[in-house]
Amino acid sequence: STGQYSTDVEKLTELAFDYKIVADILEHRKFSKLKSTYVDALPLMINERDGRIHSNFNQARAATGRLSSENPNLQNIPIKNDAGREIRKAFVPRNEDYVLLAADYSQIELRIIAEISKDEAMLSAFIEGNDFHKATAAKVYNVPYEEVNATQRRNAKTVNFSITYGAGATNLSRQLGIPRSESTDLIANYFKQFNGLKRYMDETVEFAREHGYVQTLMGRKRVLRDINSRNALARTGAERIAVNTPIQGTAADMIKKAMILIHNAFGEQNFKSKLILQVHDELVFDVYKPELEAVKTVVKDCMQNALPGLTVPILVEMGVGDNWLEAH
Repeated sequence: STGQYSTDVEKLTELAFDYKIVADILEHRKFSKLKSTYVDALPLMINERDGRIHSNFNQARAATGRLSSENPNLQNIPIKNDAGREIRKAFVPRNEDYVLLAADYSQIELRIIAEISKDEAMLSAFIEGNDFHKATAAKVYNVPYEEVNATQRRNAKTVNFSITYGAGATNLSRQLGIPRSESTDLIANYFKQFNGLKRYMDETVEFAREHGYVQTLMGRKRVLRDINSRNALARTGAERIAVNTPIQGTAADMIKKAMILIHNAFGEQNFKSKLILQVHDELVFDVYKPELEAVKTVVKDCMQNALPGLTVPILVEMGVGDNWLEAH
């Protein structure tokens, strides 16, 4: 559109399959970003008085309702690649009497989709305790659950997360590296198997058009000014937000409520342990070792019951370690 060649990540990722030098440029970018954003910057942010880094958490900046973090942003410390994960090793407890505990909601947004849409196939997969991505693959590819292979599960996982963010066939074909016709069939088959989800998406967009807003399960509203816009791009963007907000927004509400419950419980029991970090669906605690089992019980109970009365089971996974990477 500008008449210049594009060098953004999306375009380079497309080209990297065919040209090794482009893959090398992406790799170099990844390492230089890790170095400048974290390795060089974080040590300069250590507070002289206590030897710690103190991030600022914004309560009302993200439209979804999630907390955001800045100076430094501790919510985008990478986890998906090996080099990025190494940075998590730098985050340690206050001294040898403490350990880090990481507790996170397992597949919380998918569970909330199942809850809100009341899709029977999705609900039963979670209630039966099956691997949800594997169960999805079995339905979409029409194979027995036990015979799902790794590629099918991986594709189903991508579809599970992409559909709720409004990804179309073109976007999905790019993510999976498959022809557009194949991704079109995949989406069609997905909605055939999970027709409750399709109904939820259609009804939510319709509600938004009529009322001008959508809301989370806890009743927090998000106004959508462009939902009836004549501009097709603005309108489809608002439709995607309408579908996603009740899901991501409810997850945000849940973890905030859990944080309040945990804070109150820690105070009542005079724990020395502290909640030190929130990364969307994950909470990180600096735990006094003698309190570890009691803290685990409190955290699990508060997180699982932050939003009572749900049909879908809420699963909380925990890890303990001498650094953040070990704990997660």
